[in-house]
Amino acid sequence: MLPSFHNPKALLGKAALLSLLSLATSAFNPLPPVPGILNQQQQVPLDLNPPFDIREATISSIHNALFTGLTTCHALISSYLARIEAFNPSLHAILSLNPHALDLASAIDFHLTSGNNSSSSSFFNQKPLLCIPLLLKDNFNTHDMPTTAGSLALSQNTPLHDAPTVSALKTAGAIILGKTNMHEFALEGISVSSLGGQTINPYDSSRTPGGSSGGTGAGIAANLAVLGTGTDTVNSLRSPASANSLWSWRPTRGLVTREGVVPVGWTQDAVGGMARGVHDLAVLMSVLSNAGTGTGSDGGGDNTTVLVPPEVKRRDYSQALYGGLGRLKGLRLGVLDGFFNHTAGEETTPVSEVMEKVLKRLEAAGVQLVNITEPVYDAVAMAAKLDVQTFEFREGLDVYLEQTTYAGDDEGIGTSGPRSFSDVYTLGKKQFVVLPSQYGYIRNAFNQSTSSPEYFIRQYGIQQLITTLAKTFSTNKLDAIIYHEQKNLAVKIGSPSQSGRNGILAALTGSPVITVPVGFSKATETAPLGIPIGMEILGRPWTEDLLLGIAKHVGEALGPVRRMPVGGGLDKVVEVKGGGYEKVPVVKPDNGNIPGVYPLGVY
Repeated sequence: MLPSFHNPKALLGKAALLSLLSLATSAFNPLPPVPGILNQQQQVPLDLNPPFDIREATISSIHNALFTGLTTCHALISSYLARIEAFNPSLHAILSLNPHALDLASAIDFHLTSGNNSSSSSFFNQKPLLCIPLLLKDNFNTHDMPTTAGSLALSQNTPLHDAPTVSALKTAGAIILGKTNMHEFALEGISVSSLGGQTINPYDSSRTPGGSSGGTGAGIAANLAVLGTGTDTVNSLRSPASANSLWSWRPTRGLVTREGVVPVGWTQDAVGGMARGVHDLAVLMSVLSNAGTGTGSDGGGDNTTVLVPPEVKRRDYSQALYGGLGRLKGLRLGVLDGFFNHTAGEETTPVSEVMEKVLKRLEAAGVQLVNITEPVYDAVAMAAKLDVQTFEFREGLDVYLEQTTYAGDDEGIGTSGPRSFSDVYTLGKKQFVVLPSQYGYIRNAFNQSTSSPEYFIRQYGIQQLITTLAKTFSTNKLDAIIYHEQKNLAVKIGSPSQSGRNGILAALTGSPVITVPVGFSKATETAPLGIPIGMEILGRPWTEDLLLGIAKHVGEALGPVRRMPVGGGLDKVVEVKGGGYEKVPVVKPDNGNIPGVYPLGVY
């Protein structure tokens, strides 16, 4: 007979509690299947409004509530599903939900009630993300949900295997709650797609959430989950983090496998994550960076993972937050003058004012700021001269589409989806959206390749930039480099592009970056709290631990910065109605809010 889930405090005995509180964060065991009896008769907790508030919840607060019987995993996931049903129709942040999320939660509750027997002890051993709801950007392969990259053409794309990063998250105990809207194929930062429409910034309904990982950014900011993943080819993790008052991480190239992720370009692509706090981000970093070497199936592997130094492998990044690493007093931080917009304006002045305050606060904390004025550090010029996306995009997408599978026939596998870049971008078919400012990008991608002479010139330029950056660090004896992620506020909906972003340096050099929330613009009618502003902390390769330490101390020096969005009732508790959720609701993607300036099927 199953133990009752109706009383959360009945979940734990003393021995089980001691066992659970000893969880580690370095190695992980696979999640056991849901017990068969649970599949026959789902146990739904009666009290779905426990005295635990999921708004701004952290890994620590959830585990404390779960392990002390304050709530159940099933009740927790139900609370997040209720928020998603309430707010996603207006935010357009989530494209699909995991139909197994509640079953996974019930499995965790079942093992919680089993006390300290050997099966449950094994189940809970070293699962740092146990019952933590997480959102995946919808370009990560999942075998149990479509992987669309925001494209109508890929709406039935059903990979046979999870990406290694997804497997690692599941093994660590995370509950994949759903998959998020994104700028289609991660090609820009507006976060509009032919499948899911325009994602809305939860802080300002008239603005974009940054991108391309904008659905993840908006979802985590709006408390639709605790953690989220994204990809970053130029700005795509750091832009939505900055625009949504979040912390994010773009790793050193090679640290996290990109296998099983819809590609843009292998030179610049990176996989990382977002969180509402630095401690949660550190746990997520540890899990993702231990996702394996990327030599398995589904994508041919990612050979950049062989670059990882032995001493970096299986590192627990949470440890970087303790012991004083990155302490501000005596730290030398370079400030890239060329990444600042010194011209006053309605969109730029708020960013400049926030950064000026940040720099003064850092100096007061004992940081030595070094002004870097080398002309090479010009984000616009770098992108124009060195960005290699258009040379690699078609080739990489062709390989991915040749290998993927589509839902459709009697066996569950069809062949009706696109098999090439050309199949996707067939003029006249209203199955894709391209910003008018990127029409030239798509046209060039048809003709450019990694065999183009210009590609080799740019790759040589990238190597020179890597050498120059290393010299800047050594000559100025820098611990890290800082600058705001975007010279202006996140752009308004319908804008030509997400202009003013500074992410290109890390993208080209493969450098690690932690993005930190540093302030808000002044409040307006559409932005009752103002618009979030973020700062990047860029380091030498493989120095993620130092960057985390610096980020933690920067956050402490600035004081509490992040604020929960309030527009549209996002600051309110959403009640779980009736007897709760017996099954996961279905999210139907809605592209009806795509601005008219972005016509479908045109480039």
